[in-house]
Amino acid sequence: MSNLKIVLPAAILLGGFLVCSTASYGKPEYTKTTKKTCTYCHEKNVATDKDAMNKNLTDAGKYFQKNKSLDGYVEKK
Repeated sequence: MSNLKIVLPAAILLGGFLVCSTASYGKPEYTKTTKKTCTYCHEKNVATDKDAMNKNLTDAGKYFQKNKSLDGYVEKK
């Protein structure tokens, strides 16, 4: 019974980590240069497929793709 008190919460925690983690295709240099999260340039709740991520860009993502920088980008409200 005492083993169950340790194993069950550990299994639930591990399962939570596995469910919440996703594959990342981002490039670290983009985050370092822009200081923005992935969802600033990419739509939320998009499949983790690399082609789908490239097709579902926000306006900021399209600007970055065209200019290779977010300098001069004005966020629409």
